[in-house]
Amino acid sequence: MSRVCDLTGKKAMSGNNVSHSKRRTKRRFYPNLQTKKFYLPEQDEWITLKVSTSALKTINKKGISACLNSLLKNGKI
Repeated sequence: MSRVCDLTGKKAMSGNNVSHSKRRTKRRFYPNLQTKKFYLPEQDEWITLKVSTSALKTINKKGISACLNSLLKNGKI
């Protein structure tokens, strides 16, 4: 399963672990993804999305319908 947010498209970034002696080794920074079920009253169904916590805040502010409509309008879905 991929670690990508369904709404915002956030994905893992790469960087370095830096020890006390400044030795660098590669590592990954993963987004904070949560699997959530959302109810769509227009379609009378539940959908399951893997969204980041920042996308959850946006959904709580605007609503799931508005977020999905803006993605459809921008051509991301």
